[in-house]
Amino acid sequence: MAFIEPITLRGAHVTLEPLAPDHADALALAAADGKLWELWYTTVPKPEAMAAEIARRLQLLSAGSMLPFAVRRNDNGALCGMTTYMNVDAAHRRVEIGSTWHAQSAQRTGINTESKLLLLNHAFDTLGCIAVEFRTNYMNLQSRAAIVRLGAKQDGILRNHQRLADGSLRDTVVFSIIESEWPAVRRHLQFKLAR
Repeated sequence: MAFIEPITLRGAHVTLEPLAPDHADALALAAADGKLWELWYTTVPKPEAMAAEIARRLQLLSAGSMLPFAVRRNDNGALCGMTTYMNVDAAHRRVEIGSTWHAQSAQRTGINTESKLLLLNHAFDTLGCIAVEFRTNYMNLQSRAAIVRLGAKQDGILRNHQRLADGSLRDTVVFSIIESEWPAVRRHLQFKLAR
């Protein structure tokens, strides 16, 4: 059995389902909700590039380095974004949760919190991870604040870590939750969702 395999994760508000080519049209509509591709500090595909982005993520799944999900709202059944396990390290039982985006109408609704709870629960309690990492652009203040609200701790900043599509350089902020912190983080996230 592989360390990561496609799986559906269900919560009260959101379902994370294995990403598939037939999600392209619905995810293009989700990305158009807020014109997310216009955010310079993150990478969200334009609607016309959604099929290619899905194909790229599925190729990384085949290589064993990513497990991509489509994010589906349970209240209306609409797809509202994507998320992944990425930089999968089976030998050291580590994953990164990233390449996440949500339609503007799904932001600040609990969808991200429950998605992360589902992913963290699966990573720690099923996969036996010793750490789960999060990375974001230093300039993405919304993402950084959301990661801190999850209960992750900042590990550091990788300066000039990546070159963006426009040629500018990205400083990457690295956060993580380690295995011993997971029970408190889980309780915190469950409390947030219950409120």
